[in-house]
Amino acid sequence: MAVVFSACEKDYLPRPMGYNRIDLPEHSFATLEGQYPYTFEYSTHSQVESDSFNLQEKNWINLHYPGLGAKVHLTYKGIDGDRQKLRSILQDSFSLTAKHQVKAYSIEEAVTRTSKGYTGVIAELSGEVPTQFQFFVTDSTDHFLRGALYFNTAVKNDSLAPVIAYIKEDMMHLVNSLEFKK
Repeated sequence: MAVVFSACEKDYLPRPMGYNRIDLPEHSFATLEGQYPYTFEYSTHSQVESDSFNLQEKNWINLHYPGLGAKVHLTYKGIDGDRQKLRSILQDSFSLTAKHQVKAYSIEEAVTRTSKGYTGVIAELSGEVPTQFQFFVTDSTDHFLRGALYFNTAVKNDSLAPVIAYIKEDMMHLVNSLEFKK
């Protein structure tokens, strides 16, 4: 018994590579409410959540983007005029960014000054790293806020590039609208 496999005499052509279409909403912002020692404008397309990490501290929050599968983790530390404490927190922040050097193609850091006169460092990481954008802002005497972007998926940053750029713009707006409370 012979079995013959044949098609309808059409040549096989592989399908071209395609990417999922990502429709990103217009940027819009709301002011953070609550008893935090800071305030800022955050994306209305994100949800403010308490941090559930087991080492979390008071005033740590997440900005969850449910439609984009991303979170911005925000960690706050009070400095209370203690220069040694500030030095230790800064060292920890730079170390957290440096841990990604193993997988990062590049890490670009830039120092910035916000409209309120605070000093900040912005870090953009390229490559298959779990966090592509990080920042910290401090008034150097009493307050320190750090933020890092994470996705709920395996790192495929090429396909996430439009979403990363979108949330990065939101994070820069957060940095520029940040105000520490007295």
